[in-house]
Amino acid sequence: MPRSAASALFGALFSLAAAFPALAAEPAIHIGVTVSSTGPAASLGISERNTFSILPKTIAGHPVDYYVLDDGTDATHGVTNMRKLIDEDNVDAMIGSTAVPASAAMIPVAAEKHVPTITLAASATLIEPPTGDKRWMFKTPQNDSLMADAIAAHMVKEHVKTIGFIGFNDGYGDSWLTEMQRAAKAHGMSIVDVERYARNDTSVTGQALKIIAAKPDAVLIVGAGTPAALPERTLRQYGYKGLYYQTHGAASSAFLTAAGKDAEGTFLPVGPVVVADQLPDSSPVKKVALGYIHAYEKKFGAGSSTSFGSDAYDAYLRLRAAIPVALKKGQPGTRAFRDALRDALEHQTNLVVTNGFVNTTPQDHNGLDTRARVMVVVKNGTWKLVP
Repeated sequence: MPRSAASALFGALFSLAAAFPALAAEPAIHIGVTVSSTGPAASLGISERNTFSILPKTIAGHPVDYYVLDDGTDATHGVTNMRKLIDEDNVDAMIGSTAVPASAAMIPVAAEKHVPTITLAASATLIEPPTGDKRWMFKTPQNDSLMADAIAAHMVKEHVKTIGFIGFNDGYGDSWLTEMQRAAKAHGMSIVDVERYARNDTSVTGQALKIIAAKPDAVLIVGAGTPAALPERTLRQYGYKGLYYQTHGAASSAFLTAAGKDAEGTFLPVGPVVVADQLPDSSPVKKVALGYIHAYEKKFGAGSSTSFGSDAYDAYLRLRAAIPVALKKGQPGTRAFRDALRDALEHQTNLVVTNGFVNTTPQDHNGLDTRARVMVVVKNGTWKLVP
């Protein structure tokens, strides 16, 4: 082809490309994340942080950027991170934080900035009632009420009449105390002693001795990650012989390692992902849960996945389902897109995630039901499904 003809052809193609800007790449979706990868909740937050490194980089044809920050299990830092991600990085949605205090502090910011936020903390108080500022808050972990009912039902089967309670002296412990008092009363049981401790405490001897003196049939320990092991070890050390229960906040290898042999025989409710390989093959949840576990452990090693990381993955699954709906009403980076994304998160039906089926409504921003819990017992240093 003569040079003049080639130049003419190149010019024509350049003009054609310039005439169709729609052929350019789709605008990126920005997701902000603040988790506690250091501090007392690090045994939860590390696997949450790691999860974002294995997620697909596109959703509905749009590139997705995850901006992941550490709040150090500090509420003030959580809010600072959130404002930075919204004001400087123009994120379309937020995920976080790991613990209840930081997540609670983020609620008014989510409402002020109109940014839909999916918390990875457990307390139902973060989303209930889903009005006012909490219209912008959603949650992936099971509500404490759902898990408290499972514990109470199991205690009845074990002929428990009296309960000792020791839990974190923060929002997580507050929520669980309220829910366990309700569940115990409904099942004809009573809580005979209530003790509290801080996430970073190194001793709970005084609290343990008071519980032992009350002679309860069972003890419920309300902690999360590694700090959940301290009351268990102390009670065993001083000879408590009753039944031991933990919450789903203890469902991690970090707890098993910290508690060691003292965890043997402990009961707790967990999400199905914790015992995914023990679920029936007919369960749709099993496939999704094992898919996450295999992807995570391929990068971070066998046995490294946790239920807390799966909560982060479930936040991704909820956004993956909601984003295509929101794109019909606005483009990433706009108020219209964020508003539509919030609305889509509020109307999800039978969405299969690693821990059950999500059915959200304007009255329920969690969306999980009894299919999102199973009871397990610690046996030979691992979780065993209770039939």
